[in-house]
Amino acid sequence: MVQSQSRAPGEKVALITGTSGGIGLAAGVALIRAGYRVFGTTRQAKAGEVRQGIHMLRCDVTDDESVKLLVKDVIGLAGRIDVLVNNAGRSLIGAAEESSIDQAQSLFDINVFGILRTTKEVLPIMRKQRSGRIINISSVAGFLPGPYTALYNATKHAVEGYSESLDHELRTFGIRVSLIEPVFTRTGLGDHGDQPDQILSVYDKGRAAANTTWRNGVAEKVVKAATDKEPTLRYTPGKMAGRLRLMRRFIPEKAFDKSFRKQMGVAD
Repeated sequence: MVQSQSRAPGEKVALITGTSGGIGLAAGVALIRAGYRVFGTTRQAKAGEVRQGIHMLRCDVTDDESVKLLVKDVIGLAGRIDVLVNNAGRSLIGAAEESSIDQAQSLFDINVFGILRTTKEVLPIMRKQRSGRIINISSVAGFLPGPYTALYNATKHAVEGYSESLDHELRTFGIRVSLIEPVFTRTGLGDHGDQPDQILSVYDKGRAAANTTWRNGVAEKVVKAATDKEPTLRYTPGKMAGRLRLMRRFIPEKAFDKSFRKQMGVAD
C-alpha cells in the first residue's frame, strides 16, 4: 500500500498507462512540463521508482484487480485524477489468417478491454470531481483499412467507436474524451510489436511490407487534449494523418483503395 502524499494547491494529476518508453514516456514528460503531476505504469515497476519525473506504479491493464489497485494507489498518493491517458497496447503485423483466436483475443484484451478497465475505474472519481479528460491513444488505423494489420486495426476501430460514444455520455459530468491518431511510419516494430503465432510463408512478402509502427508527434497532442479549454474529439499529429482522414472521406473508394494498396506495398 502506498502512503498518501500532499498535493500542491491547484496541481493537476495525470495517469498514463504503458510508460516504459515510446509514446507513453514522451507524453508523461510533456505533461510534467505542462505542470502536471504524472503517474505512469509498467508491469515491472518497482516500489518508489521515478523515471524522468514520472512516478511509476505497477499495473497490468489485462487484469481487473491490478487496475483497481492502480487507481486506488494514485488516489492514495494524489487524491484525484484529472487526466487519464490510455496508452498501453501492442501492435500485430501479419495476415489475419496467421493469428489464432487466442492471439486475437489477447490483442483485444490489452488494446480494447485494457482501456475499458482503466476508464471504468477512473470514471467514478472524475464524476465526483465533475471534471476530467480521458485521452485514448488510437491511430490512423482506427479509420483506415490495414492489410497485414487487420486484427490491430480492428482493435483501433473499436477504440474509436467506444471513445466517440463515451464522449457523448460524459459531457454532462464535465468530462471529455479525445482520441490521438498518429500516422504510421515505415520503421521497425520496436518493443511493442507481436508476430503472428501461425506464420504462413505465402504471406511473407506482404507481411514484410506492412512492418510499421506509430510514434512521432504524439506527446504534444496529448498535452493539447489535456489542456484545451474546448477539446476536440480527434487530434491528428502531423499533416499526413489529417490528409489521410480527408482522403478517406472524400476520394472515391476505388481510387483510394488503389493508391492505398500501392503505398502499403500490396498493389496487384
